[in-house]
This record gives sequence, structure tokens and C-alpha cells, in this order.
Amino acid sequence: MHHHLDSATILAFVAGTLDGALSVVASAHIAWCPVCRAATHDAEEVGGALFAELAGTSVSDDCRGRTLDQLDRATLHRFPKREPIASEVPAPLANLLNGRRLADLKWRTKAPGWAMFDLPMPAMSRGKLFLVRVAAGTSMPEHGHGGEEITLVLSGAYNDRLGRFAQGDVADLDVDIEHQPIVEHSGPCICLVATEAPTRFKSWSVRLIQPFIGI
Repeated sequence: MHHHLDSATILAFVAGTLDGALSVVASAHIAWCPVCRAATHDAEEVGGALFAELAGTSVSDDCRGRTLDQLDRATLHRFPKREPIASEVPAPLANLLNGRRLADLKWRTKAPGWAMFDLPMPAMSRGKLFLVRVAAGTSMPEHGHGGEEITLVLSGAYNDRLGRFAQGDVADLDVDIEHQPIVEHSGPCICLVATEAPTRFKSWSVRLIQPFIGI
């Protein structure tokens, strides 16, 4: 993997301030990427150290006693062990797909060589979360972004002005980036995508069909 999450994205993810849809893609990449997993661990360590330095709030002896009494009387519930899902995708995405394979999804064709599958959104998310499958050799329309966008390559590869993105690579982009991904001829490219706001296509013809495309 040659493309990773931005450090600001990792900090927001650890702090719990990253939008829900973006967090899904970030966690999926972290599940596959040892570099970003280590960076996430480091951020958690720093956050824990800062939290430990905060002044604590004292509680009354009565409150402490009642809490300990409740713990003494609590019943231990043992939940059944959940078997790991065998999947071609990272665990956070596999959970959303309920074990379904990518090939078994009901993909919706949006344009020649371009299909999408919408994913359930976290309750408080403002953005959009979906899978996109682009045919081999297909050039995506040139576009910018109305907000942050994170794209994780699940299979295949594409190239744009930022470089080559293959399985496991993540494109962590903001409003300043414009690009035109072109899928390699070796096969289709499937990506997990989260967007904060609608994509800003440069072509007027694409803008006309954007409501149909849904991104």
C-alpha cells in the first residue's frame, strides 16, 4: 500500500469527530493497513495521555459506596463468541454486507461501465456511503469534491494525477483536489467511497445526469 489516510483524518477518527460514512472507510483501510493502524494506535496513546492529565472530578463517599455495591451484585453475562466473517473485504465493510460477496450484490448501472451499490448510513452521518464498480479501461469524468471524500480500493487499480491506486490504497481528498481516475485494462476496479457532499463534475453533460447517478 502506497497511499494512506491523512494525519488529520486519523486524529478525527480517534477523537470520534469524523463523519460516520467517512469513519467506515477509514476503519476499513485501517483494518488492512499496518501503517495507518500503527498511526491510529499512536494517536490513541497521545489522547489517553492528555486525558490522564485532566483534573479529575471527586465523588461523594455515598456515591462511591452505592456504585461498588451495584458491582458486587451484578450478574456476569457471557455472550456467544462471534465467528469471524470470511470475506474478500475488510471486516468493517464485511459487517455491513452481512457476509455477502461483492459479486452477489445487486449493482445498479449508472452509466456505461459504471455501477453502484448504496450502503446503509450511520444514523448521524451527513454524507453518503457506497460501493462503485468501474469497468476495465474506463475513464471517470474529471471532477472535484464539495467536501471531504475517502475512497478505498477493494480490487483492481486506477491511475490519476495523484498516482496509482491499487488494492488497499486509500485516496483521502478534500475540496482542493480535482482529478480524473482511469481504471487499468487488467480488470474492473471496485472501491468503497464516502463523501461529505455531492461531487463537483466539470462536464455540463455529466452534471445534467448527476441526479440519476446519485453522487
